[in-house]
Amino acid sequence: MIRGIYTAASGMLAESLRTDTIANNLANVNTAGYKKDVAVSQDFRSMYIERINDGPETPIIGNIGVGALIEEIATIHTAGPMLHSGNHFDLAISGEGYFTVATPNGVRYTRNGSFTRNAQGILVTQEGYPVMGQNGGTIRVDGQKVVISGDGQVAVDGINVGALQVAAFDNENQLVKEGATLYIAPDGVQARAAGGLVSQGYLEQSNVNTVSEMVNMIAGYRAYEANSKAVQAQDQLLDKAVNEVGRVS
Repeated sequence: MIRGIYTAASGMLAESLRTDTIANNLANVNTAGYKKDVAVSQDFRSMYIERINDGPETPIIGNIGVGALIEEIATIHTAGPMLHSGNHFDLAISGEGYFTVATPNGVRYTRNGSFTRNAQGILVTQEGYPVMGQNGGTIRVDGQKVVISGDGQVAVDGINVGALQVAAFDNENQLVKEGATLYIAPDGVQARAAGGLVSQGYLEQSNVNTVSEMVNMIAGYRAYEANSKAVQAQDQLLDKAVNEVGRVS
């Protein structure tokens, strides 16, 4: 019975973490470039069910699970829908690729192309991080007319001032989320030139489907509730075993 409590409690913990992941997805449904997370669960190593008192050649008649856990929080890197904003500092990538950003903690990557121009005329993110060019420097957009072509070339008042550094990765799942739609490329993960096209005046929206996430949240609540009732049932059985079955007259 104690094992049953632990098994049901592990399910409650797993569903709690899954619900937190879904809630974070819903909170970022309107965040440009956000990629949804999915909690991937697995069971503990199953135990064999054997017949007892059958001698050394005890037959195995099945197995039983002893709990669940969240193995990882996986990020789904599918593209979100494009939204026309009309702002010439808003950029979106069609196909593979990430914008490269210089932060105080090092180089980061993002699909959030909601950029702006700072007081020095540098193209930056909404947090103020400079957007990097192909030469590793910044992009100065201090002018009246800024035109960015599909291959990332930046022209200000008809003069080419550089090109955006758009990076791609052979395995996007190796990227690590840092927050604020930024990703870290761990040591050993190499970036390469991307084949995606840059669209000026557009923003890539979140790839979160609100209806699907709400359905998943309801299912998670139902699973949590079922595990909670299982804990209560096991506790009641344990109470009877201790206070009634084991009572000495």
